[in-house]
Amino acid sequence: MGRDRWFAFGLIGALLTCVACLTPAAVLAVGAVWLGAWTGRLDLVLLPLLVALVALAAYRYRARRRRVR
Repeated sequence: MGRDRWFAFGLIGALLTCVACLTPAAVLAVGAVWLGAWTGRLDLVLLPLLVALVALAAYRYRARRRRVR
């Protein structure tokens, strides 16, 4: 089985988004680039991004499992 870059992208992106949702790292990063007013709307971006990346990882995992069988 070769590397599936989309699966890796989905998995790593989902993990990073989960960390950003659970810690104030996103608030600090957004505040550091003078966009502190957006911190109240981070959940509008991070939660759909998390769902999309988990769906991408699950789709690629299923596609990979079908190819192997």
